[in-house]
Amino acid sequence: MQVESDREPTPEHYVLVVEDNEDVRETLVELLESYGYEAIGAEHGREALEKLARLRTRPCMIVLDLMMPVMDGRSFRLEQLKQPDVSAVPVVVISAYDESPERMRDMQALAYLRKPINLTELMRVVGEHC
Repeated sequence: MQVESDREPTPEHYVLVVEDNEDVRETLVELLESYGYEAIGAEHGREALEKLARLRTRPCMIVLDLMMPVMDGRSFRLEQLKQPDVSAVPVVVISAYDESPERMRDMQALAYLRKPINLTELMRVVGEHC
């Protein structure tokens, strides 16, 4: 089970995983940690925005699911892009649904990975940008 910490993460290895499915979120957090990254999970976009506001350091990347309750991935990304202190943090979108390249460009997503996620590809993208 994932335990949230109030400890400030180190920015060069901190990845924010925004995913409503607890099993998927915890698996991604554990995978990232097994590769030496710090990872923090959020259940939906609103919680992710709250964590970004609370923590002084910024993540090197955000792994973002699109379909979530409370605040979905698109709404989160629109809010993130409005905030100068976090707008430049790259986002990798993950989804079970096919997304058009145009929609990904509109979201300014660094990459799009379809579920089930190719973990090798995810770690390649994270490794290139963190």
